[in-house]
Formats: sequence, C-alpha cells, structure tokens
Amino acid sequence: MAIMDNVIRDRLYSDVVLVRQVAEYIVASGGKRLRPMITLLSAQALGYQGQHHHELAAVIEFIHTATLLHDDVVDESSLRRGRDTANALFGNAASVLVGDFLYSRAFQMMVNCGSMRIMEVLSDATNIIAEGEVLQLMNIGNIDIDEADYLKVIRYKTAKLFEAASRLGAILANQDASTEDALARYGMHLGTAFQIIDDVLDYSGKQEEIGKSLGDDLAEGKPTLPLIYVMRHGQADAAATVKDALEHAKRENFSAVLNAVQQSGALEYARNVAQKEAQLAKECLVQLPDSPHTQALLALADLAIDRNS
Repeated sequence: MAIMDNVIRDRLYSDVVLVRQVAEYIVASGGKRLRPMITLLSAQALGYQGQHHHELAAVIEFIHTATLLHDDVVDESSLRRGRDTANALFGNAASVLVGDFLYSRAFQMMVNCGSMRIMEVLSDATNIIAEGEVLQLMNIGNIDIDEADYLKVIRYKTAKLFEAASRLGAILANQDASTEDALARYGMHLGTAFQIIDDVLDYSGKQEEIGKSLGDDLAEGKPTLPLIYVMRHGQADAAATVKDALEHAKRENFSAVLNAVQQSGALEYARNVAQKEAQLAKECLVQLPDSPHTQALLALADLAIDRNS
C-alpha cells in the first residue's frame, strides 16, 4: 500500500496547479482504499511476483476518485469523509474537470502494463459504472423500484469496480478463466455487500463516523434497500411516509422515515442481505492457496459488513 501511495503521488502530478490541488485534496482525504487493496491482495494471493499490481491498484483508486468527484457534483453533496467535498471547496466545474483528468490519467497508466486484457476489463468497468450512475439518476424518487432493480444499480455503480479490482490480480498472475471468474465474483459480491451496508448506515450510523450528513440518500430521493423494504413490507402508514419523502426528496421528514425504517425491521433485513453477499464472496476463494493474502481477502468480506463508517 505504501508503494501504491507513492505511485499515486507521482502520477497525480500536473503542470496545471488547480488539477494538482483538487486531485491531491480528494486523494488525501482518507478512505478505506479497499478497491486497490483487493488488487494488491488478489495478485499476491495467486503468486504474482512483478510490480504492475502497484500501478493497477493506483489506477483503480484514480477511477474510484473520479467517480466520487462526479458523484458529489451530481448529488450536490457538501460533506464526504468528514470534510468539505471538492465541489464545495473548489466549485462544480473544477471537480468535474479534475474527475476527467483522473479518468484519462488512469487510462494512460493502463497502457504501461501492455495488456489488452487489462485495458478491456477496466474500460468495460468504467463504462458500466457510468451506466450505473445514470440508472441511479433515473430511479430518483421512484417509489415503484423493487429489490432486483436496486441490486442492478449497485452492481453497476459500486460492485463493478470491486469486481474489476479483484479480476486484475488473476490476470496479472496469468490464471485460467475459472480462477479469474472466481476472483471477479468475489469482488462483485463484496462490493454489493459493501454498498448495502453503506445504505444501512445512512439510517443507523453517526454522522461523525460515516463522514457524511445523515439523510443524504433521502434528501436526494434515492430508494435504497431499507426504504424499499418499508415500502414493500412495512405497515401502510410507514410505507406512505417513506413514499412521500422519496417522491418529494424531503430531508425534513428524516426523523419520521428513520422511525419507519427502524420499526419495520428494514435495517435487519438489509444487513442479512449484505451478510449473504459477503458469505458468497468468501466461497469464491475456496480454490485459492491458503496464505496471509488469502486470509486478508476473507477478512475484507467481514469488514465490509462489520463497520460503522
């Protein structure tokens, strides 16, 4: 991870001062770095001995950071990881353009690895992530969305980069298609579990721990799994409260919605769905040789669901 951080700092350089300022601000703002960690661990778990995993881990982090910059502009967010968002500090235009810089820098770095397969995986992932963002936008205020549609959005928007990150390790280690697909499924299930818990924390976490304003999802009209559960299985008055708040994106109704979510069992249901996804992720690693790296990948599946931020 330390070597990867050096790669990130080196590759962030631009002659344009504002590009450096915005990029360094968002990359230095913290975060779990789970996605690049998965690339490093999956490559080492499969015996990779080269250096390209550091570069590709940095690529994954750049793609993720670019999506954060764009997300915060679209969502009009002002707080992330407990700090002002880049768009709140530097403006929307700078955030969008620096996000574009990070995407294009990531593709420059991919070329250095000299693998068309790697470029195929990452370009496909980036495209699907963009589709996921649009799907999410289309579902704003949608009270008719079901769980399957919700899962499609998060598998495109979030889990796809986890999937690509883990698949890269298998590609670097020259593994067969079966092993590559197993690692990809691990990442997909892990990313799905991670996003479901993120959505749970918007109704169960503490603002100072999760690093964003509670009720952001509601204020943006996002129908996440806890809300979908209340609308489908909650009592009539609770379902009506959630539907009204979603349709009109009412943050001021957060306390009423929070009560509806907590009383309906929606958080427990969503956590159970996340736990099943995490277990499926673990099962994908059975063919990997036992090593500290494999054990760390297994531990990440537990970490994805057992967290407060």
